[in-house]
Amino acid sequence: MQFQASESSWGGGRTYYMSPVMIRSGTDPLERVIKLASESAVVIFSLSSCCMCHAVKRLFCGMGVNPTVYELDQDPKGGEMERVLMRLVGSYSGPVPVVFIGGKLIGGMDRVMGSHINGSLVPLLKDAGALWL
Repeated sequence: MQFQASESSWGGGRTYYMSPVMIRSGTDPLERVIKLASESAVVIFSLSSCCMCHAVKRLFCGMGVNPTVYELDQDPKGGEMERVLMRLVGSYSGPVPVVFIGGKLIGGMDRVMGSHINGSLVPLLKDAGALWL
């Protein structure tokens, strides 16, 4: 799989743009989401212009976690993946951000913030190996 990595402007982790080489015409968007979500301890599917996406990235950065971020608006097949993510998190939530920790779907901003407030986010991050405190 080939990725083009760039340092992100939000101060943590790396942002990955999937190169056209890795995108095959027959690739199932759900399979791609599952595969990408399982490749790092913390994965955020995002849109580069989304303020909620920026906020969730800053939350993890502020906690000392360096998530892998996939900017769907930079991917030619990002729209298909965005529709898959919307189905996974439910129609009650916006399509992004969507966070996976340890390969498991956590959800959108509401679920991440709820987990942070109730104290369950840090144990999830520790179990995934993303936080060592």
